[in-house]
Amino acid sequence: MKRWIGCLRAALATALAPVLAPMLAMPACAEAPVAQAAPTPPLVPADFAVPVLVEGPGFKLVSLGPELVKIDYDAYMSSIEHLQQTFSRSTAWPHAGISGADAMLDMRTEQGRWQWRESFAYSVLTPDGSRERGSVYVQPSKVPGYDAVVRLWVTKAEYDKGFDAQLYRFVQGWIARNWPFRKVAYPGRAIDWAAWDRLSAQAAP
Repeated sequence: MKRWIGCLRAALATALAPVLAPMLAMPACAEAPVAQAAPTPPLVPADFAVPVLVEGPGFKLVSLGPELVKIDYDAYMSSIEHLQQTFSRSTAWPHAGISGADAMLDMRTEQGRWQWRESFAYSVLTPDGSRERGSVYVQPSKVPGYDAVVRLWVTKAEYDKGFDAQLYRFVQGWIARNWPFRKVAYPGRAIDWAAWDRLSAQAAP
């Protein structure tokens, strides 16, 4: 019986050798290639010099990144309910459960988008850079007919002082003068949220 089993094993090994040989030659940890998502097209032409520092009356805009994580975190966490109603229109951001690690991940994400020229986030700081008054985002538009979407927010304290309207006027002029866009959407401002949401839904695939 043992001899018969041995012969059977030998016969199977001979029959399966052509099939097993290529498999055995593969690396032990070989994995199927993972499909890569298509890169997001740059928002601006390659020869456009994206502003990294812009000075305004009583404030300055600087590129948002990891070095500003604490003052950015302090700013939006001071105005959670205000921003949920005026900027995000959602309880998803900001919210009381955002951790320091979450904040840093967000900063690194914005920095990466800037480096790939996909979108540009700015911190609106006091002239001495000690405090953040708000933020400005220059982003691509999914709605046909618009080259870009610009959104901005200010803290509740700054809003109460009238800074939101001041910053909006400044940003409109700055974008028109210094950026290569023909038509820019300002959701919740130049176009109301309901109209913008309707256009966005129509443009969704």
